[in-house]
Amino acid sequence: MAENENNDITSHQQYKSLEEIRTRKEQLRNDIQKDDEQIKRLWNDLFHKPDLLDASTPSKRISGLVNTGAGILDGLILGWKLYRKFSGKNSSLSFFGKKKR
Repeated sequence: MAENENNDITSHQQYKSLEEIRTRKEQLRNDIQKDDEQIKRLWNDLFHKPDLLDASTPSKRISGLVNTGAGILDGLILGWKLYRKFSGKNSSLSFFGKKKR
């Protein structure tokens, strides 16, 4: 809440010289640059996972690869189940059912 009060004070401030305007402009520019850097850093942390090959220990690398493989397998199984459920016809590629003749 103190920040909102501070913004209200500075937005209604009367400037008496060009030097005050330049000083305020420079201060705002620096604040914007700091905020921009923080946003870029947070964006990269949020959307870019660390590389599996750069993991600090071999066990972390193996764990990451197994986790990725399990996710891919899970996605394939889900896709296959959805395909079979919504295809509307009996699939000739059934692994567990009766084969058609």
